[in-house]
Amino acid sequence: MENTQDNNPNDNEQPLVEHLIELRSRLIRIAAGIFVLLACLLPFAQKIYTLIALPLLKALPAGNSMIATDVISPFFVPLKVTLLAAFVLSLPHTLYHIWAFIAPALYKHEKRLVFPLLISSVLLFFIGMAFAYFLVFPTVFGFMQRVSPEGVNMATDIDKYLSFVLGMFIAFGAAFEVPVAVVLLHRFGLISLKTLKTARPYVVIAAFVIAAIITPPDVISQIMLAIPLILLYEFGLIACKMFQRKEDNETE
Repeated sequence: MENTQDNNPNDNEQPLVEHLIELRSRLIRIAAGIFVLLACLLPFAQKIYTLIALPLLKALPAGNSMIATDVISPFFVPLKVTLLAAFVLSLPHTLYHIWAFIAPALYKHEKRLVFPLLISSVLLFFIGMAFAYFLVFPTVFGFMQRVSPEGVNMATDIDKYLSFVLGMFIAFGAAFEVPVAVVLLHRFGLISLKTLKTARPYVVIAAFVIAAIITPPDVISQIMLAIPLILLYEFGLIACKMFQRKEDNETE
């Protein structure tokens, strides 16, 4: 007979209204955490934007600078960057409330899986953003500066630069979630470990196709995204093996 405690994560099921109230409370706390951080960071909005713009500013020739084609851009762009920073920095707080909301509805074995995956997702997203900022941006901007035709003044609008940076952060942050996606596909029985291993050649092709779609049209940035995707897929396979070995040991 199966373990009753493992199959009944919540013996006293709450009514739907109580779940909705709990969800609303958690969402309010998440939003409050973001806005508190935003209020604390607002005095440093200009410095935060300068930090984000630093990879491009370093690549520009001496005397060149960024421009603002919209009258209100110098005010709103640093504000948007600060809001992004507040959202990213509040992710641990957001993660805690997401976990606190879903944990009572999970089985015991699901709790052992979900919490590490939530933590890993946030860490991998941070690593993806850091990879883009410290490695991809300097390489791409330096390459663009070198291939610019003679007489062309590379002066990027700050609003367009923010859109580019935001897109790259999301792209690389999401790309670094590949190990989590691989583990979930395996753990929920959607794809076997054997199938995941045999899919390696297709993953390599897909990595370069995805990199070509979501990165600028230069070979360097595409390679810098495709190679981590392939390596992260392999890391996901290693994690699947570890989980499977642990399950086999517990079964024995």
